[in-house]
Amino acid sequence: MDTLTTSGRAARLLATVAAGALLLAGTIWGVDDDFPFGPFRMYSTAPGPDEAAPDTRVEGVDTTGAVVKLTEASTGIRRAEIEGQMAAYEADPSLLRKVAEAYVSRNPGAPALVEVRIVIRKEGVKDSRPTGTHTDETVARWAP
Repeated sequence: MDTLTTSGRAARLLATVAAGALLLAGTIWGVDDDFPFGPFRMYSTAPGPDEAAPDTRVEGVDTTGAVVKLTEASTGIRRAEIEGQMAAYEADPSLLRKVAEAYVSRNPGAPALVEVRIVIRKEGVKDSRPTGTHTDETVARWAP
């Protein structure tokens, strides 16, 4: 059996200590962008047992008046990308123009969009159970 040299053991020990230090520092001071050495808050937090559960969606209204769900399949843009930039969309709703352009490029025969909006549906929850109620809040709206 081959044995590890002293310098090989030292290198492994150093790598283990460095990884451990990064994990500890990320746990204490890290943010999502530091993953995998920082927390991934999306999976480590939850609303309280009586707090509404938010569900973000992007939708458009076409020239026929129909409401169109703007999903990853229809735009190529994942919902997580929208949610991650929510503050930017709220501050400058004209950024939603890019979502409309992505929709047109993927659906060339579809009616044009006359509005794009980000809507957060808050599902009612009581004692950690859905109540069957909800409210919708439009947080960003863009019309060409």
